[in-house]
Amino acid sequence: MIFPRPIPPFRRGVARRRPPLRQACLLLAPGHHAQRGPAARSGPARSRGISIQSLVPAAALAALLAASSAAPAADLRIGYIDSARIFQEYSDAKEAQARFDRLVQGWRDEAAEKEKLVKQMRDEVRDQSPILSALKRQEKEEALQRANSDYEKFIQDTWGPNGKAAQENERATAEVVAAIRAAVEKIAGDKALELVLDAAGGFIIYADRSMDLTPLAIQELNSRSTNQTKR
Repeated sequence: MIFPRPIPPFRRGVARRRPPLRQACLLLAPGHHAQRGPAARSGPARSRGISIQSLVPAAALAALLAASSAAPAADLRIGYIDSARIFQEYSDAKEAQARFDRLVQGWRDEAAEKEKLVKQMRDEVRDQSPILSALKRQEKEEALQRANSDYEKFIQDTWGPNGKAAQENERATAEVVAAIRAAVEKIAGDKALELVLDAAGGFIIYADRSMDLTPLAIQELNSRSTNQTKR
């Protein structure tokens, strides 16, 4: 479901936009708002899962190191999260993924039916052409063209750059990211932290476990979860 790719840390004011990645890597600093790009696209052959926009380019790492070296290390209060674990254990994120997968499966089934109809009509035109009158053959060929156009339009409307899959992906992604960001920012505020890193990004070589905010974030998120409330 979630396979985070490495991204560097950042502090407030450093983040910039980058092309969308396939999977989720959250990188949060208190008070900083996420920037989102287009959602990853899912085709009729498979569901790629919900994707989340990474927030900062690699150049931000150098900016962070420079900023950190300008002030005593003891003045910088830091924590970290593991976004991959959060996505695995946050009930709303799991439900959002399952809901998206169900939608994609429905679209795949509908696409398969339309493709099957096109093949059936094409076979009829090929097999019956020798015995059909010119008028009947023309009618069947026109019907085939309409069915094929309908199939191609459905594919584009569903899996195109601005199709239903991309729009639903973006909507679900925005809701999950907003919830995670709010929870982490609350925890960071309560602990007076200035910087929150994401261990799933691969930039943390070592950190004391006492700095890990992941269990607190999961607890906070699931306590707010609409799925938990329903139960």
